[in-house]
This record gives sequence, C-alpha cells and structure tokens, in this order.
Amino acid sequence: MTFTPRQVTLASWIIVFAGLLLALPLKLLPSLLAGLLVFELVNMLTPRLQPLIAGQRARWLAVALLGTLVVITLTLLIAGAFSFLLHEAENPGASLDKFMALVERARGQLPPFIEGYLPASAAEFKVAIGDWIKSHLSDLQLVGKGMAHMFVTLLIGMILGAIVALQRIPDISRRKPLAAALFERLSLLVQAFRNIVFAQIKISLLNTTFTGIFLAVVLPMFDVHLPLTKTLIVLTFLLGLLPVIGNLMSNTLITIVGLSLSIWVAAAALGYLIVIHKVEYFLNARIVGGQISAKSWELLLAMLVFEAAFGLPGVVAGPIYYAYLKSELKRAELV
Repeated sequence: MTFTPRQVTLASWIIVFAGLLLALPLKLLPSLLAGLLVFELVNMLTPRLQPLIAGQRARWLAVALLGTLVVITLTLLIAGAFSFLLHEAENPGASLDKFMALVERARGQLPPFIEGYLPASAAEFKVAIGDWIKSHLSDLQLVGKGMAHMFVTLLIGMILGAIVALQRIPDISRRKPLAAALFERLSLLVQAFRNIVFAQIKISLLNTTFTGIFLAVVLPMFDVHLPLTKTLIVLTFLLGLLPVIGNLMSNTLITIVGLSLSIWVAAAALGYLIVIHKVEYFLNARIVGGQISAKSWELLLAMLVFEAAFGLPGVVAGPIYYAYLKSELKRAELV
C-alpha cells in the first residue's frame, strides 16, 4: 500500500502532537525540556570545539563537558543540603530563633487584627508546625514523590538528549518517508525551543535590571539598605531563567529579606515587584513573540488555555508548544 506525501505528513503531525500533549499528563515535561536543552547545548558547543578537535570527537567532548558540569552542580547541591541539615542538627533552634526575632520585630508594626495570628512564642510555633505536618502528612509525601520523580525524569531526559546529539544524522535521501517527516517535525520543535530559551534569557535580564534598580538605587535613595543586595540580584537572574515560578521564588526571597528590616520595607518591595511584573507580563509576551513571529495576545491566550488545561506545567509548555505550532502552520503556508 502506497501513502501519499500528504498522508505521511499528517501521520507525522499526529504522532508528534500526541506525544507533546501526553508529556503533560504523564509528567514527562521536565524530561522533554531537559533533553531538548542538552541537545541544543551540545549542538552549540560542538562548532566551537571543532577547531580544536575535528570530527565526532568534538561532540563527545561537548557531552563530556556538559556531563561534568551537571555532576559538579548536583554534587554542590547535595553537599549544601547535607551541610544545612548538619548545621540544623547541631543548632536546632537557631533558625527558629531568627524567625521569632523577625516576628517580634514585625509585631509592633502590624495592625492588631494581624498581630493576633502571629505565634506568641517559639514553643507555640513548634506546636503549630507539628499540628500542620500531621494534618498534611499525605500531601507532603506526595510532594516528596513528585520531586523525586521530576529529578529522575530530568536525569533521564538529559541522558537521552546527549545520546541523540551524539548520533550521526543520516542523509535525508536514505530515510523512509515517515522517518523523514518526523525528522522535519522534530527539527521545527527544536528550533521553537531554541527561540523560547533565548527569549527567556532576555526576559531574565530585563527582570534583573528592574529589580537591581530597585534594590541598589531606589531603596538607598530612601536610606534603606537591604542586606544581601548583590546576592539577591544574582539569584533574580538565575531564578528568572525558570518561566513563571522563577519570578515568584525571587520575589519571595526579596520580600523575606525586606521583612528583616521592617514590615513596611517588605510591603514596599512586594508592591514594587507586583507592579513591575504586571508590566513585564506584557513585555515578556512581546519579547517571546519577536522570537517566534507571534503577537502578544496569541502567546497570552496560549498560556491561558494551557494553564487551564494542565496547570503550572501548561504555563511553561504553552509558549514552546505554540511556537512549534506556529512554525508548522507557517511551513504549510497556512498563516
């Protein structure tokens, strides 16, 4: 039985789109993104290494460098976690004492109706934490399992991305029709991922610039010097590379540090960050839209639909999936 080129292309579309959509409910999005990231990094590093090492060995060296970087990063994270746990074991009340000091400092600056919700002592706080853990034990277990699953899928995705990057790409004339069509689909997907990643770097730089101006210029103008300003600016850039959730994490850290000075500094920091991110929300869509030739409202609509269907993973996947869909429609000359 002979299939027409249009039927082969349609079959490849169904296979790729079904796989992309199934990655969300099956919780394989981290694996997919990690694999694409490693694949792209290897392809970016290889041309720069080829003047030093010719041939396929340049790709092997790129994979080796990335693997070493991942291992070192994971080792540092695990060592840091162990160091933190050991410190807490030796000084179990140190962090609690610091927290209660913040509470006492904030108590005199809060309205009376909020002050009643604050713990009166460290002992009362310990009891409240214990009761909360007991009532949410099953939820905490699910969160732990989810984090372990995400960690494993990330590693598997990175390994698969490295393996695919090391494969020799056969001549297009030697491929079967469906294999050639699938390769074309995946090439467009990789290109869409690359465009979104570079756009996210621009977004992170923009966010870091606004936050740095606030922390290093605006606050000192009012004689407010936030502790760890340089560290917070660096963390804002690194966390900003994570779509959506990264900004939430950096905002939380800045607000907590602001709370160490006063509740009003924390409120001002939080208010500023909220206003800035409301403006950035539309600038982000414009930046990403410039990379994939999409208008702001298209990306906002895609993120809204994917968030409604799949939750937070849908927000992360929405721009990438839409960029790929738009490239397919342009390839077919439908838009």
